Amino acid sequence: MALNRILLYISIFSFGMAHAQGSLAPKYSNEFLNIGIGAQALGLSNAVVAGVDDVTAGYWNPAGLANTTNFLDIAAMHAEYFAGISKFDYVGLAKPLGNGGVGGFSFIRFAVDDIPNTTQLIDADGNIDYDRITTFSAGDYAFLFSYAQKLGIEGLSVGGNFKIIYRHVGDLAKAYGFGIDAGAQYKLSDKWKFGLVIRDVTSTFNAWTYNLDSTTIEVFQATGNDLPQNALELTLPKVILGVQFKQPIKEKFYVASEINFDLNTDGRRNVLIRTSPVSIDPHLGIEFGYLKYVAVRMGVGNVQWIKNTDLTESLSFQPNIGLGIGFKNVNIDYAFTDVGDASIALYSHVFSLKIGIKNAPQKMPND
Repeated sequence: MALNRILLYISIFSFGMAHAQGSLAPKYSNEFLNIGIGAQALGLSNAVVAGVDDVTAGYWNPAGLANTTNFLDIAAMHAEYFAGISKFDYVGLAKPLGNGGVGGFSFIRFAVDDIPNTTQLIDADGNIDYDRITTFSAGDYAFLFSYAQKLGIEGLSVGGNFKIIYRHVGDLAKAYGFGIDAGAQYKLSDKWKFGLVIRDVTSTFNAWTYNLDSTTIEVFQATGNDLPQNALELTLPKVILGVQFKQPIKEKFYVASEINFDLNTDGRRNVLIRTSPVSIDPHLGIEFGYLKYVAVRMGVGNVQWIKNTDLTESLSFQPNIGLGIGFKNVNIDYAFTDVGDASIALYSHVFSLKIGIKNAPQKMPND
């Protein structure tokens, strides 16, 4: 188990360094922003861009923020991946600004902490000294500033994000990036909703810089490793299309289903429809609920082709389930991803919280 953890640390560190060395490396850039936030959405396999209408819309489709009516909405999530090695955290805020406009803010962090740094393991005399091992963190951060607005056309809203990205690998490397997302939602009726999101509309650039001391440079050279160079990393646009159908059933119960299609523009990916320059990745979610009190969710996504031992290919997919409980203005959501280990992805238990503050705090009367 310890060996597996060390190998994983090395793999993550090596991938991060290699990924940033190319002058432009478009594929899977800023991939931490594609993990998804909120157990509600994760239980639906991220098929939410048409129906999302709460504070989490700041991440999924900023146009959905236009449906926010509370004085302030707050959301938070913590998840762990790879047996707790990687930590994923999210906090979101949304507040109406008047005249049909709503502002939002989202903070996302994905990090691996306590990674062993063995570059100084061997001292000047050639002896191994384990006391010389230090640790560092590799972290990815995103700050999303959102705005949504209802338009004059009945049922139509638009929105956008301005995002700031900060990534670092200990004190060895860091990157800053800026990008823009755009989205739209259209409610045709109480049953049909449509959504469109374009992430990284103008492409997002991350500028990597490296800070290696002379001792680390000597270690890299002695071990035959190339010295990383300052570089520019590019994230190409992604288009997401969504359709939701919601149908009331017996009394106050309902069923809602949504399908999304992710159109990746960074070349051929190992998804259901593998073409170049656009690959199409579908995912589907369905929810059964009673008003806003209880909801049961399930979804299918992460469809990939896997190579069999006889060199044939077969499809792999990731099933998810989830549960939501609401009381007054508090919602607690849970998602269990990759049910039954049907895909190559690892499963995780995810919880998230949403709180709606309906009215502004009352001012205390003067004594």
